[in-house]
Amino acid sequence: MTVRQLSLPELAAVCGELGVRGVGLWREPVRSYGVRAAAELMKSAGLTVTSLCRGGFFTASDRRGRDRALDDNRAAVDEAAALGTETLVLVSGGLPEGSRDLAGAREQVADALGVLAPYAAERGVRLAIEPLHPMYAADRCVISTLHQALDLAGRFPPSWVGVVVDTYHVWWDESAPRAVADAGEQGRIHSFQLADWITPLPAGVLTGRGQLGEGSIELRRWRERVEEAGYRGPVEVELFNEALWARDGAEVVAETLHRFQEYVW
Repeated sequence: MTVRQLSLPELAAVCGELGVRGVGLWREPVRSYGVRAAAELMKSAGLTVTSLCRGGFFTASDRRGRDRALDDNRAAVDEAAALGTETLVLVSGGLPEGSRDLAGAREQVADALGVLAPYAAERGVRLAIEPLHPMYAADRCVISTLHQALDLAGRFPPSWVGVVVDTYHVWWDESAPRAVADAGEQGRIHSFQLADWITPLPAGVLTGRGQLGEGSIELRRWRERVEEAGYRGPVEVELFNEALWARDGAEVVAETLHRFQEYVW
């Protein structure tokens, strides 16, 4: 998504030229290209698919809506398995239309996980719950903190359900470092993602993630923190940013690699 202006073949080629060996994919371009074709493309390019984003959006005002969400998530699990990635990232969903019942919405997420987790485990796919910044709680994600995500994940084996540590969403939370340590002890850090927090926020907050080193987050300390918790998996950079999307994609990847070395490593 950091370079969504690139087609999947262009992305694979740029990664090969710059020595990138893993890439987190999003469902929309994968489905447009064809799931099996995308899997073969990544394999032939020597690229590991580090995660598939995204499943989730479980909450709905009626049973029919919740069932549709489960069907879509089963499809997402199947796509992840076909791509050879063991991690499906979940954005849980916001309040159902017309509802103010935050606790009830979170229980809808738990109920959905109870159905989806065994299905995913049978196919070798882990579910990774991503807490989003509280500003998204009403419309996108009722899970706002790592501890909330861990509480949900804790109902299932660690190999089935874990969490995503995304700096953009959790950097503000004073309890997050403890949650990272707890997640590490439980073996539940399934994905680690980087983006910076820039101010003032753009009008479209969904596309307001800053390039590494542009904003307020101690990115290197967060990398150290997840490593101290025992995480040794991929580090993904996920930037929703209109200015980056308007630029040459290969140039953006090269810049991101440089900034990773300077501000993260």
